[in-house]
Amino acid sequence: MPSTQRDYYEVLSVERTADGEEIKRAYRRLAMKYHPDRNPGDPEAEVRFKECAEAYEVLSDPEKRARYDRFGHEGLRGGGAAQHDFSRMDVTDIFSMFSDIFGGGGFGGMGGGGRGGQARGYDLETEVHVTLEDVLKGCEEEVEFTRLDLCERCTGTGAKPGTRPVKCKTCDGQGRVQQSGLGGMFRMVTNCPACGGRGQVVKEFCETCRGKGRQPKKRTLSVRIPPGIADGQAVRIRGEGEPAPTPGGEGLRGDLHVVVRVQEHPLFRREGDHLVMEMPIGFTQAALGAEVEVTTLDGKQKLTIARGTQHGALLRVPEAGLPSLRTGRRGDLIVVVKIEIPKKLTAQQEKLLREFAATENHDVLPESQGFWRKMKDALRKDA
Repeated sequence: MPSTQRDYYEVLSVERTADGEEIKRAYRRLAMKYHPDRNPGDPEAEVRFKECAEAYEVLSDPEKRARYDRFGHEGLRGGGAAQHDFSRMDVTDIFSMFSDIFGGGGFGGMGGGGRGGQARGYDLETEVHVTLEDVLKGCEEEVEFTRLDLCERCTGTGAKPGTRPVKCKTCDGQGRVQQSGLGGMFRMVTNCPACGGRGQVVKEFCETCRGKGRQPKKRTLSVRIPPGIADGQAVRIRGEGEPAPTPGGEGLRGDLHVVVRVQEHPLFRREGDHLVMEMPIGFTQAALGAEVEVTTLDGKQKLTIARGTQHGALLRVPEAGLPSLRTGRRGDLIVVVKIEIPKKLTAQQEKLLREFAATENHDVLPESQGFWRKMKDALRKDA
């Protein structure tokens, strides 16, 4: 029975049209933000953490999501949906349910599920903003982020220099304990609550990190952004996350996920690997045909306007779009023709247009349409 009554999409801050990858990224970001290890002693953060896990558990399952979209929370009661009571679960239990999100068998090393059974540190996420010109050619971007790193004074043990941690009595140094779930129907292996999965406890704390073995440190990296990357895609930098949650950080570091945000361009709109732009032309150019210069990301190119081109017509400039991230092949530039009508005409232009209108047999307003004549016509109609 679900414990959260807030809208699940609101909990994860995603649109109802979000796909599975968007939902996964949103959950990963919020889980890292509200994880109890990052918010010690903050009950509100723990509630938020469990709330996000519950929302993800439903929205990541196509069948449960469809039921929720149709019936709301009531649709999840009974019928085998949303059977987990997250309000009663330990936070470490929640991560064992969603280890696929964070890679290596556990988020931030929860569960010690790195490659070869090694403990694994937390993944981190940051953002970088690039332009369409950067997407065209690729670029190097500098990112700055803060991660919890090993304390230099105690080298990550959390113990006062000259002392050593001792074996945890609760888990007998294993770092893992078994817990029963759903009324004893199954058993779940989770991190030991006494030692936090380390298998050791510190008796005399390091004065620098106060026994945590970790300190926040700023780090700056140069990240290569490949050509063709799309807004919202991430570049993963292996081993630039946080150290494993073990004494001394033995194990695998997590990864850094650099989410790319592509800025809007004043001229072009992106459609996959194609670019779309609107281009105004004169009605004579549309009627008679013309050769014009069109702006592309590479500079100016010649574009032929065929005779009789209509307003809204689509013209194509081959291979003037963006490269495919996979193949490198460039898309096209699609030019949407917008025919502009002049607001003011010279006497010569008006004369020529009237002669042309006469050949079309179209009714147009007479040349003299002064203010007082218009007033008289209006008064006659009212009389």
